Amino acid sequence: MAPSAVAATEACIDNIRRFNEVLNAVVTWDEEAALTRAAELDRAAGEGRWLGLLHGMTMTLKDNIATAGMRTTSGAMFFADHVPNEDAEVVRRMRGAGAVLIGKANMQELAFGVVTTNPVFGQCRNPWNPEHIPGGTSGGSGAGVAAGMCQGSLGTDTGGSVRIPAAMTGVAGLRPTHGRISIRGVTPASMSNDTIGPMAREVSDVARLFAALSGYDAGDPVSADRVLENFLPSLGDGIEGARIGIARKFHFQRLNPEVEQAVLDSVQVFERLGAEVRDIDLPGAELAQDWNIAQIYGDICAHFKERLADEPDSFSPRVRARMKLGLDFTAVDYAEAMRGKEVWRRTLKRIFEGEVDMILAPTVPMPAPPITGDENLHEATRDAARFTYGSALSSHPGLSLPCGFTADGLPIGLMLEAAWWNEPLLLRAGVAYQSETDWHRRRPALLAG
Repeated sequence: MAPSAVAATEACIDNIRRFNEVLNAVVTWDEEAALTRAAELDRAAGEGRWLGLLHGMTMTLKDNIATAGMRTTSGAMFFADHVPNEDAEVVRRMRGAGAVLIGKANMQELAFGVVTTNPVFGQCRNPWNPEHIPGGTSGGSGAGVAAGMCQGSLGTDTGGSVRIPAAMTGVAGLRPTHGRISIRGVTPASMSNDTIGPMAREVSDVARLFAALSGYDAGDPVSADRVLENFLPSLGDGIEGARIGIARKFHFQRLNPEVEQAVLDSVQVFERLGAEVRDIDLPGAELAQDWNIAQIYGDICAHFKERLADEPDSFSPRVRARMKLGLDFTAVDYAEAMRGKEVWRRTLKRIFEGEVDMILAPTVPMPAPPITGDENLHEATRDAARFTYGSALSSHPGLSLPCGFTADGLPIGLMLEAAWWNEPLLLRAGVAYQSETDWHRRRPALLAG
């Protein structure tokens, strides 16, 4: 029997008290409001009322997602005291589906870098080894889930910022098709790429979050009016006959050996589940990241152009240095990137229509790096996002799953990608994989102390 909403909320708050001083994963929380909400849900359950797909799920939200009456800083000093008057659309839907909001998760300043540090709250740390980064930019979301501070969390993914921390903290994370989940009420990085993605240990919880949050939002200029079928009843149907492609010439080059072995070992699991695994080529994959860098850097510079010009010191030095690289791109560079995006989307369309149903790859090429305090955000992010920037550029969905650990006990993640709007297939594959493995059930040693 599942614990009551109050009991689940109390357990999460206790874990915040126990571990947050070390991890710095949850930056703002409202214990009284969370427990009051949980008690409401328990009363409803006692009366036989079910309030939605997320009834009783304890949640944190990345700190760039607006919450009415709760500070939302985006990790930037110039937003340090910002308290929104309205919830982001996803927060409205989350509350309406019965979730319990505990608080806000730490993030990389302005969602622009892989380290998850900012001048407002400081460095977030990895529960599996606090001397290492949790990935980014949604590192607090991944760390909070891994440390039992919440059952689920919402991050944002512009170039890999849900999938990278999911891999580095040993949880599951979904980047949906761009436009599937409303981004209204999120501080933009690149509206052409920005998505909101759910994170949780169990893919079934990721699926519930995805189902509850998806849907058209007329107030969001990039929202797609696309119906999501009720896929939850078929979540456990397996993937027998699914075709999975492996691009060895791109995704398996310059990898950490332990990452490579763990991801290749996962292939055998998918074959046991009845999938057909085949080698594929991804022409142009090596160019996709550079095309997306031009787009993302150009977009974020456009959004903050006045502040960059008039108040450059309002950004931290490392984020400012990375952001200013975007000012070096020309209109021609941006146009060439958009032409590259069109070619890349046609390539993937051909592959998904004629060759495979999913692509399997490492989420990141390496386990979580150690914290140095002087990371070059451009180079660190470029290296970690080598495999995630491509799907962000083309806007198709990707799911990161825990698939092993290094000898030093750091998590390893694999990524499954599918055609646009085919998130249900990814989630079904993730549920099937987790039915055969126990990586997602493992807990950091920190929690046993």
